[in-house]
Amino acid sequence: MISWKSNEVDETRFVVCVNNKGYASSLELRKLYQVVSDEVAAKLHQIRVVDDSGEDYLYPAEFFVAAQLPER
Repeated sequence: MISWKSNEVDETRFVVCVNNKGYASSLELRKLYQVVSDEVAAKLHQIRVVDDSGEDYLYPAEFFVAAQLPER
């Protein structure tokens, strides 16, 4: 499950999709997605990510793993 500390609000975060069951038309496996902070969603074990349309949507947090990217 993805969990974010509240002091990371200004940091851009990314996750990789590892499961898209039920969302095959919306989520692409092994694709990198930007995360939008949403503390309420996190309490419900969900994560808000930005899709190809530029809109953000909620998905099960277990469908993603955090991606560690270099600053550059």
